[in-house]
Amino acid sequence: MQLIDREIVLAGGSGGLGTAAVELLAAEKARLVVSYLSNEERARNLAGVATIVQADLLSAQDRKRLLDAAPRLYGLVVFAGNPARVKGEQGMEEAMRLSHDVNYLGPILLAREAAERMKSAWQPGAIVLISTMQAAALFAGSTAYAAPKAALAHAAQILAKECRGAVNIRVNVICPGVNQAGMAEASIASGKYDRNIKDGVIPRFGHAADVARAARFFLEPDNYITGQVLTVDGGLTL
Repeated sequence: MQLIDREIVLAGGSGGLGTAAVELLAAEKARLVVSYLSNEERARNLAGVATIVQADLLSAQDRKRLLDAAPRLYGLVVFAGNPARVKGEQGMEEAMRLSHDVNYLGPILLAREAAERMKSAWQPGAIVLISTMQAAALFAGSTAYAAPKAALAHAAQILAKECRGAVNIRVNVICPGVNQAGMAEASIASGKYDRNIKDGVIPRFGHAADVARAARFFLEPDNYITGQVLTVDGGLTL
């Protein structure tokens, strides 16, 4: 129960992965703020355990409003993202611009702004950014989605280096694999990754709880880890 009463923002936390993290952290009585972009109905399902804030991470005003909802900010986990799916080269430019904004720009700006608040308040804390296994390994056809997510992981490590010191703000990244919640859910339903189960590459598809536990690990107040990228994929990228 080391997270009891600690204020943690879960940006884009109303989706499948985020909801699992909300449930895990709420059980420890953390004070949670969950943001959503457009699906208010889904977000309101979490209203009993979290403060709900509508926020577009590309808006400076929305980012400020979101962080203002946690005046004693201890932790930030950024789940927000977009699969940026595109077939062939048609529509590639539009998908790449969208992915850059949603998968990289918004999340890293929010992370940097959160870190500045922690520094100003002399508040030790933890920031966790969600990337993807496609940023940790090469998958054909993943340029639009994976490249900004790889940039996010790199920028997070830079931020971790900038946040070293007496205040102790730790910044880490999780790269989920083929997960039965979140953006990979549609790919699993299509049978795209069935061969990995059949061939014994992975024992099962990932669960939202796998990612939630990894986030909880990085949020641990006495955690001694920063600037790291943890791939939670059952060994698929091996």
